[in-house]
Amino acid sequence: MESAGPSAKREQLAAPAIHGNAPLPVVPTAEAIDLEPAVAERSEEPSPGAEQDEEESLDHISRLPDHVLGEVISLLTIMEGSRTQILASRWRHLWRAAPLNLDFCGLPASNNMLPSRCALVSAIIAAHQGSGRRLCLPARHLQCRADAVDAWLRSHALDNLQELEFYFCCAKHCDPELVIEALLPPPASIFRFSSTLRAATISNCYLVDDMVETLRFPHLRKLALMCVKISEVSLHNIISGCPGLECLLLSTISSIRCHRINSTTLRSIGIRSSSEQLIIEDAPMLERLLYLEMNMQMQILVISAPKLETLGCIPEKYTDSKIVFGSTVIQGLRIDSLATVVRTVKILSIHMLFFDQDMVIDLMRCFPCLEKLYAKEKSWPWDGNPWHRKNWDLLTSLDFRLKTIVLRCYHGTRLQAHFATFFVQNARMLESMILEVESCDYNGDFFEKQHEMLQMENRASRGARLSFTTGCHHDVSGIMHVDDLDLADPFACRKVNQGEKNLWRRKHLNFLRSHEIRLKTIVMRYCRGIWAQVNFASFFVLNARVLESIRLEVAPCNYDEGFFEEQHRMLQMEKRASRGKKNVEGIHDVSDLDLAHPFACGC
Repeated sequence: MESAGPSAKREQLAAPAIHGNAPLPVVPTAEAIDLEPAVAERSEEPSPGAEQDEEESLDHISRLPDHVLGEVISLLTIMEGSRTQILASRWRHLWRAAPLNLDFCGLPASNNMLPSRCALVSAIIAAHQGSGRRLCLPARHLQCRADAVDAWLRSHALDNLQELEFYFCCAKHCDPELVIEALLPPPASIFRFSSTLRAATISNCYLVDDMVETLRFPHLRKLALMCVKISEVSLHNIISGCPGLECLLLSTISSIRCHRINSTTLRSIGIRSSSEQLIIEDAPMLERLLYLEMNMQMQILVISAPKLETLGCIPEKYTDSKIVFGSTVIQGLRIDSLATVVRTVKILSIHMLFFDQDMVIDLMRCFPCLEKLYAKEKSWPWDGNPWHRKNWDLLTSLDFRLKTIVLRCYHGTRLQAHFATFFVQNARMLESMILEVESCDYNGDFFEKQHEMLQMENRASRGARLSFTTGCHHDVSGIMHVDDLDLADPFACRKVNQGEKNLWRRKHLNFLRSHEIRLKTIVMRYCRGIWAQVNFASFFVLNARVLESIRLEVAPCNYDEGFFEEQHRMLQMEKRASRGKKNVEGIHDVSDLDLAHPFACGC
């Protein structure tokens, strides 16, 4: 019989044999492809005693016990974990016995996407020899593939599961309330891990009273209920059945008018609901209370939360909504009655129609120990000056403890500069003022002008710094995962430093491995340099191997060397896939379309 060549041996090494003894599917990366010839060459003619030499040359990590390596592998994604089988014979059996970390999103997709992924989930669970650690599936499967989900959940491969997530993605322009009305109960097997779960996200289902009446989750720390239909009694039963619950996310909960929170362990609450009331009756450990989206007439009553430190986002536009601390009533952002001060709150986020000093001063009287303020202007910047200094006399007695101020949607108008200057000149403990600006204002001239307008040389705190940032559109209303509630400061922009990481989510990664992008020229019009546009452009910069030119059509205010240099850095040009083009071209107009290429700029 004719022996197979090196390429055949490489193919055998990465064969997708799920049910046999061979490793599970391995998707080759560029590094893996470079290593494969060497692997094949070594495997052709094994020398005598090769296995003994391999054991002697094992690295220190490979000398660890199987159960320790299994825990390490379980922290990797499903594709990364399966690839550990090709590292060495020592690792070949570990992934199958390691605690299973199975994420539906991390599986490769084919042309017939959904069936192939579901079949792969079934195959992986059937072949797995160990226990389960994490299972992440689309919530829509609870409605359209309930039998398959039930079979997966009943498998012994998921025994001792610690994290269960049914993530919900509502279709664009789809009303979640209409979706909820048609929901069906999930399979009963969804709760068979109640004794071992540490984190759970349940979405897109109807939790009937009989199903959750006796549920207990002794080890659950994080719970998210998203787009579910549930009664008020059942919700309170679930919360009371979690003696160690620390993070709770309630998003689009139907059939409940009032949420009552009684928990001795809860540290963070995030709520996006059309409910009329949220009552914090007894939460001695609560530190963060986040309104992801409020009912226009929602009333929040805080009876007992002695450790509450983070609050927001409070919108000014909902003038009928109320937040009550004891006898103090905040309606919209106006203080209706100030009888009780809340000294524990240190981080506050507000959405204002326009920056208003009086409003902020009133809030600081209610929260006298406030250290960090996030303020966002919702309306188009107005260049008037509505501040009448009604609180001027308070400035001599009010102790400004603000250390950080973040002003979002800052355009540098006279009103905004006046607002910022007020705190620059009066906050004696101020350490940092951060202005989030549009990319067209992210240049040296704008920075210098703002330093002058804000009178930084006359600042009350000599250690205060003025800094600028752009491209950050983080908002607490965008929180969709319970893990986000566990952050020390959930309002802070978590954008990675520009140029250091490509934030593309790589859902087309499998496509790129088998297809070549042949684009040579890309023209982006109406380019303002915002983060979404930069992310879009950097994707092609990093993946188009024959790219010759990328042209950005920008506004005249951005047509300067400072903007060009910033875009070079943000687009990660030094990491470009095509080495034939070094520069990003900036154009500011399209004047002549009567050309061989009618879409080309003739300027």
